[in-house]
Amino acid sequence: MVSALVLGFFFIFIGEKAIGKGLVLGTCFSILNFILLGRSITATLGHTRKRASLIGFVSMFSRYIILAIPLLVAVKYDAFDFIAVAIGIFAVQIVTLVDYVVIRPFLDGR
Repeated sequence: MVSALVLGFFFIFIGEKAIGKGLVLGTCFSILNFILLGRSITATLGHTRKRASLIGFVSMFSRYIILAIPLLVAVKYDAFDFIAVAIGIFAVQIVTLVDYVVIRPFLDGR
């Protein structure tokens, strides 16, 4: 996650401000989404199935709305690159996939 933020600031430094700002914006909202996901999982424990389903649905719906915010900002303002925002939103998933596909097999092969 830090690498995505550093990459965003690197793009800002080299003059690609829209890409850098988009990457930083998307990554920040990706981190927020991941934190809210973790909290909603623990919030469903100890409830009836019906109540836990309701909590899960509300959590999912609210996280989708939160993830729409940076996309709408990128569409409305030229200061943010839409593709960079979308890549930033998937930053947690990208890091998880790279860890599972690249890093873990490398470390297990020692």
